[in-house]
Amino acid sequence: MIPSQIWEIAPGAVHVPGWLTLDEQRHLVQACREWARGPVPIRHTVLPGGGVMSVQTVCVGWHWQPYRYTRLAHDVNGRKVADFPDWLGDLGRRALESAYDHPADSYEPDTALINFYDGQARMGMHQDKDEKSDAPVVSLSVGDTCVFRFGNTQTRGKPYTDVELASGDLFVFGGPSRLAYHGVPKVYPGTGDPATGLTSGRLNLTMRVTGLR
Repeated sequence: MIPSQIWEIAPGAVHVPGWLTLDEQRHLVQACREWARGPVPIRHTVLPGGGVMSVQTVCVGWHWQPYRYTRLAHDVNGRKVADFPDWLGDLGRRALESAYDHPADSYEPDTALINFYDGQARMGMHQDKDEKSDAPVVSLSVGDTCVFRFGNTQTRGKPYTDVELASGDLFVFGGPSRLAYHGVPKVYPGTGDPATGLTSGRLNLTMRVTGLR
């Protein structure tokens, strides 16, 4: 599938509709299902204040827990998460090249967070700031369409732009937009293509460079 257009939502923030082929979406769904089974299984993350996130999350490479990365999932089962696969890093570099239209050979993502949204799940406005690197975040969507709210670097409120992310879409944010607040206020159930292997819900995979050793 050849993307029809590339949209710059803000400086350094780029939306590429239809970037993943159907086969690539199927491959991601299969991989995410395997990661969801463990060694550290998918779970609803518990926040320090006792709140529970409505999305379910599983990690590879490094384990994310609020608000840090660790090698062992102390908040789940104490085990080490699955390794970050080489093929996923290759996909991240190709995604960055597509979004920014320049070589991305130096981009070395070492973790991915996979969030699963059912029809009721939401994600509040937040910054991805637990990494020690300012390298871009590469975000891939499979399944149901969502409203992705992309804001500014100063506040959770306006100004922000609402973007519909559909199955196969790529979104990259780096540079001046690397620490922009963003969230998912709505998912549209039943809008995904079952041919991806995902019959309901939305998968979002974000690749990051932790900057950790």
